[in-house]
Amino acid sequence: MKTFWLDRDHDRYHTLVLASQPVFTDALGDIAPVEFACTAWALATPPALDPGYVRWHRRVLSAACVRNPFDGGLTVRVELVSSLPAELTATRAWWRDRGWRGWPELFGQFVQPSDRDVSRNPHLRATLLVEAPLPLDGLPAAPEPSASPEDVAASAERAVTVLVRDLSDLVGPLLQQLDTSRAVT
Repeated sequence: MKTFWLDRDHDRYHTLVLASQPVFTDALGDIAPVEFACTAWALATPPALDPGYVRWHRRVLSAACVRNPFDGGLTVRVELVSSLPAELTATRAWWRDRGWRGWPELFGQFVQPSDRDVSRNPHLRATLLVEAPLPLDGLPAAPEPSASPEDVAASAERAVTVLVRDLSDLVGPLLQQLDTSRAVT
C-alpha cells in the first residue's frame, strides 16, 4: 500500500524551491537539519504546491513537519480520516432518524461536505491526529548560507525523500489497519 510518495511525473518542486530561496534563509547554516527539512516539506505539500510533490494515501487529510519546541527535534502532525469510534457504532440510538452522514467521497477521495450537504443533513466525521517524533537519521545537513540555489534545491529534495520514507514507516501500519477494518461511516 502506498502511504506517502513523490510525484516525480509532475515535478514542479525543483522550480518552486529555486524560486523560493528566501524561505530557507533562517534554516541555512543551522547545525540541526530540522528547520531546513520542515521548510522543504512545507514547499512540497499543499497549499504551497497543489497538487503536491509529496502525495499521500486518501485517508491522509494533512501532514506537517515542525520543530519541537521542547527539544528542537522533528515532530510530524498527520491528520487521518477514521471510522467512527466503537462507542458510536455499538448502537444507533443517538441518530434519532436525523440522517447522519460520514465522510463524503469524490472519485475515491475523502472530502469535506459541501455547504449544501451540511444544510440538508448532519455530518459526523471522525479523524485521528498523529503527533510523533521522527528520527534525524538520513536527513541532509542544512546547506550553508553560501550554497548555490541548485545545492539548496538538491538538499531539499533529499530531505523530502527521507521524510516520505519515515512517514510511510510510521503511518503505513495505521492506514493498513484502518483500511482493513470496517468501512468509514
